[in-house]
Amino acid sequence: MTSLPNLLWLRSFEAASRLGSFTAAGSELGLTQAAVSTHISALETQLGHQLLTRTTRKVGLTESGRAYLPSVRKALQELAVSTEALFGNRVSGSVTIRAPISEAALIIAPAIPAFQEKNPELEIRLLSAIWADTVLETGIDIEIRLGRGHWPGARAEPLGAETIVPVCHPDLAGQLKHPADMLDHPRIQILGFDDHWLCFFETLNIAMPSNSASITVDTSLAAVEWAAARGGVALLLGRITSTLAASGRLIIPFDTKLPSTQTHYLLHREAAPSPRSAVRTVEAWLRSLFSSEQSQ
Repeated sequence: MTSLPNLLWLRSFEAASRLGSFTAAGSELGLTQAAVSTHISALETQLGHQLLTRTTRKVGLTESGRAYLPSVRKALQELAVSTEALFGNRVSGSVTIRAPISEAALIIAPAIPAFQEKNPELEIRLLSAIWADTVLETGIDIEIRLGRGHWPGARAEPLGAETIVPVCHPDLAGQLKHPADMLDHPRIQILGFDDHWLCFFETLNIAMPSNSASITVDTSLAAVEWAAARGGVALLLGRITSTLAASGRLIIPFDTKLPSTQTHYLLHREAAPSPRSAVRTVEAWLRSLFSSEQSQ
């Protein structure tokens, strides 16, 4: 990485090559003509090759410059695209949300089109995470996390109590006449919810054998796909199961809900300034969305 040229030098080279003028390149980049010239001279010195020809009226590409320009242009474009995708445009109408991957895919993403029909001026950026970081990242306007409400440097606003509900493929549901029948089928276990199956059966006064079959995945999204492929029964959060039941992909075989020790929270950075109007609008929508999902 130490052999990479200065980014400013590369930008000056790309702009001067495209515009054919140090003056025009300087105007586009907010630099003086002399600064652009200095950047390109420094780049040529580092590379050991002349990249541009200079005349009194314009600049042109040398053979080395023509060979180098496509790579420079591609690298700058990829950097711009990556920066925009990850960190977003910080204009007033752009709001970046980060949420657990399963909630992002199964609850928030399907509801965004309807929200944007009513709020076309707002641009939503949805980022997902498998495991929550211990600190809040900059560049994230709204953070939703699943847990017990304790994260350093943040105030956690609960989005309502959560429940645990069994789901399976409709074909499998037809074989389940009693909750104990689930012991005869693979149970899909999600990391981070290690005691859910044990607590579920204890609530129903059903003994769970220690050698019973189980499958372990690291996200609710993976559990959903496994269950939808007739792979077994999964215990999922109530907010997620309501969406799945409505789609018909999975079914809730028994109307038995277990209170969850974890729930979803809207996080606010401590001592953070008052959120922008666009952020407040999206936060209000998310509160309503999670409330409606839980009530279904």
